[in-house]
Amino acid sequence: MDNNRWTIHGRTFRTIADYEAGLRDQEKIDALSRNLNRNSRAAVEELYLKLQNGELEFETVLGRDFDDEIYELKENFRKNGGQTGKKPTKQKKQGTAPGTKRRSVREKSSVSGRGGMKSGQKDHGKSSAADLKDCDEELRKEILRELARREKRRKIIAVCCTLVAVASLGYFGLYSFFSARTQSSAGQLAELKGRGNYLNLPGTVHKTGDREAPDLLEDYVTLYNMNKSLIGWLEIADTKIEYPVMQTVDREYYLNHNFDQEKDKNGSIFMDPDCDVLRPSTNFILYGHHMKNGNMFGELDKYSSKEFYEKHKQIRFDTIYEKGLYEVMYVFRSRIFYEDEITFKYYQFIDALSEAEFNSAMEAMDGMSLYDTGVTARFGDQLLTLSTCDNSEEDGRFVVVAKRIE
Repeated sequence: MDNNRWTIHGRTFRTIADYEAGLRDQEKIDALSRNLNRNSRAAVEELYLKLQNGELEFETVLGRDFDDEIYELKENFRKNGGQTGKKPTKQKKQGTAPGTKRRSVREKSSVSGRGGMKSGQKDHGKSSAADLKDCDEELRKEILRELARREKRRKIIAVCCTLVAVASLGYFGLYSFFSARTQSSAGQLAELKGRGNYLNLPGTVHKTGDREAPDLLEDYVTLYNMNKSLIGWLEIADTKIEYPVMQTVDREYYLNHNFDQEKDKNGSIFMDPDCDVLRPSTNFILYGHHMKNGNMFGELDKYSSKEFYEKHKQIRFDTIYEKGLYEVMYVFRSRIFYEDEITFKYYQFIDALSEAEFNSAMEAMDGMSLYDTGVTARFGDQLLTLSTCDNSEEDGRFVVVAKRIE
């Protein structure tokens, strides 16, 4: 279509989409005009109020022109004492694009702004005494009712915003409290570590099934007597990762409980229930939340940087029976897979029953690793896997795998 033909009643539209919107508006305007008795003040004011209250809306400047026309017709009734008089002549600005903001006669004198069309002017919900005196009784009442409605909406919005702000501050305060409590608790536990039977509690014989365990390391006697779920201690230098490691048959408990067995959204670092530190199993898998404040495994993903790895190649993990130092081999991202998906699932690699199975797992993790550390393992080596959540994909996980070197 020729752009010169995109004109409706002197209004030129720049695009076919705007022109089609104008046609829709004009069709609506024609219908309203056909049904409007222009000699009836009541009919004109009824239509005016519908436009003012937003019951009728338009897409283009044609709606604003019609809005102005009805306003001027209503004003003509008021000035002539109810007689229509001469229909006002309108001067239309040629070539105005749809949506262009223009102050009309109505906009200059209206109290509550345009009804159907949004003119872009700010409406502060206030009117002057002169404005109200110019209106008839029915219109004045309608204006006051509209102002009252707006004031009520404003108060409701203000209350809602206040409640949201209070809730947000409350959540932030609670989050900060738990974060500070977790770090304080970790520091206190670290002080008890290495002090032997600091509390002078009676000795405990630790058994797993029918097997009697060796004596506990002196460093962990006090902590173990405080919580029998203690299975070890994990530490990575220059990070917040310096925590007791828990183990229980309940896979969910330490997701939201701390060492003191209190409810805590930070949870604890805990070992997979299927791992065995006495036998021991091929791989010790430890889980922890990726907390935004850096608690638990919140800093584990720093290993995504090879530069960080170069300065933190070693990880200290002691069981309550034996000290251990591990060297990082693989760093990769994975996810929790569906049971019927046939792929390597690192969280199921706990015991290698053969050298072939062990080598297959090493190849899979090597293929996923973000970078080459040059460190390899052989069947019979003890492995340590640290796992936390990763938001790079749904049910994503960030994983660091190390082998014991001493």
